[in-house]
Amino acid sequence: MGWEEKAAKAKKGHRPSLKNWERDNLAQTFPPYADALLNSPHPYSSFKIVTCNDDDDDNDGRRWKAVEQSLSLEHVRRGGNTNGTNGNGIGSGRMRRHNNHRGGVRGPYGNVETMVPVVLDACETPPKIFHERYEAKCIPVVIRNVPNGGNASLNSSNNGEGSDVQSCEGGSSGNNRNEMMMEDDGEEKKECDGHYESTSYNKVNNSCGSNNSNNNSHNNKEWPAIHRWTLDALSTDPQLADRPLKCGEDDDGYTIRIKLRYFIEYLRHNRDDSPLYIFDATFDEDKYAKRLLQDYTVPSYFNEDLLGLVGERRRPPYRWFLVGPCRSGTTVHIDPLGTSAWNTLIHGVKRWVLFPPHVPKSVVKGRRLILPGEDDEAIHYFTTILPRMKRRAAAAAAALNADRDNKHGNHPSHRGSSSYHHGNHQHQHRNHNNNNNSDYANFECYEFTQYAGETVFVPHGWWHAVLNVTHTVGITQNYCSRRNFDEVWTQTRAGRKKMSCSWLRRLDDHAPDLARRARELNQRDGFLMWEDDPVEQGKWRRKKAEKERKREEKREKKMKKKEKQQQQQKHPSKKEKWGEHRTTERRRTMEKDDDGDVVMRHVSPES
Repeated sequence: MGWEEKAAKAKKGHRPSLKNWERDNLAQTFPPYADALLNSPHPYSSFKIVTCNDDDDDNDGRRWKAVEQSLSLEHVRRGGNTNGTNGNGIGSGRMRRHNNHRGGVRGPYGNVETMVPVVLDACETPPKIFHERYEAKCIPVVIRNVPNGGNASLNSSNNGEGSDVQSCEGGSSGNNRNEMMMEDDGEEKKECDGHYESTSYNKVNNSCGSNNSNNNSHNNKEWPAIHRWTLDALSTDPQLADRPLKCGEDDDGYTIRIKLRYFIEYLRHNRDDSPLYIFDATFDEDKYAKRLLQDYTVPSYFNEDLLGLVGERRRPPYRWFLVGPCRSGTTVHIDPLGTSAWNTLIHGVKRWVLFPPHVPKSVVKGRRLILPGEDDEAIHYFTTILPRMKRRAAAAAAALNADRDNKHGNHPSHRGSSSYHHGNHQHQHRNHNNNNNSDYANFECYEFTQYAGETVFVPHGWWHAVLNVTHTVGITQNYCSRRNFDEVWTQTRAGRKKMSCSWLRRLDDHAPDLARRARELNQRDGFLMWEDDPVEQGKWRRKKAEKERKREEKREKKMKKKEKQQQQQKHPSKKEKWGEHRTTERRRTMEKDDDGDVVMRHVSPES
């Protein structure tokens, strides 16, 4: 069976209801869209609904306005905003609105209009800067030159300042280096002096290290993945080519796998609208595929992973090896259990869209914007649903302004008209849809293009979707650090009840301050841990017994089927042969004669 048959079998298992994977002919219509992204001088863009003051109006001066902005990489690296902020990068923190004439966004550095994501260079940005200015404030970041050993000089330095950084191994240097270095004021320089890791941080980090080596000597080197993870190298790698990797799930949640060499052939030749996508989280359990762990190392910006304390076998899936054909991707989602994520692209180009946590789920999903019969895969989300979402947000802003004008009686088409204020149908319809419009009142989305060698940091709570513009290979991991511990703990204690008990015990041993914080959160919320809750324990025991019962039924059914097959092999039944020499087929049929009695007769199949 060749790659075509293997891919067809995987597609049938993954989406059995989809009979034609090429129905929208996106393999032909997607290239112009991809070329526009690849050749665009403005890879960073934003669309948001902002509020501003109408100084000519004596009434409530707040008005809604749709603002769209596109920036080049050079603009982003110089600071990325139009309101004269300093060189601290671009980002908007919690994205809270305020009423000013410019319609800006309240960011971490004041009431200025800002952009997301921040673009940093690993050659120039120490981990302490990233942790304090961006991770702690939940600002998305793109970090360049990580796989090239870009933070080598910073890791080997004895202080957190970036002013003494020399050219980095495998990265850019001199005039070609990223100009995104922050213009520190005196207070910020003082904050960044000295080691960026405290004693307690080092203790936790040493206790929860994964299979990856996170020591400085490894961080100083270029990742072997740069050369080993090309499509040609992967398809001929003796350890990986024949390893089955996950490319989807069936309707029952069971994993669908395909050998890597078959998948790469599929990647190169398929014309599916939304192709299969290798998104494998268990490669580290395979005797041969776990070699992938030696090809990269967790960047020093993210090497504090507190969930590692519970052990590799007990923790939820958290790292994925990615191989994606162009047009594949991931639909919009939030990372589980309050974790943050980093995603390093080794080869290819990806397109991202980010939504801040305050944007409602109903808006982000765009369910009301999907027409009957349309698909909602990543490619459809980027090419169809997202543009509709922006138009809907702009229309909502106009409707909110019109409703405000009508409320104060100063709409140009209704001034002086008494009928408008007494049951006008259009006014009632506008009031009926006011709730839908209010969902878009704080709409924001940020799009950007990720290139090979760049690492994207997605803070917890941010909605995001990703589209592979070209064939891509990368690695991504979710993690918990001190900066997002509160969010992870509150979600883990409810979603992973037994594991959270084990985690709390490990925190008592390795990070007592975080264990105290966890108990403070429990006390604040009146939350009872699983070990102390007999009701939850009873539910767990009943659930476990039910699973065991179903497992036993399945086992018995399998044994009976096996015994029946063995019995048939010992005593094969004689079956009449069907051939052209046979003119009639004896079969029994029942009918009634004239007296009403049932009689039997033999007939041929033709009768």
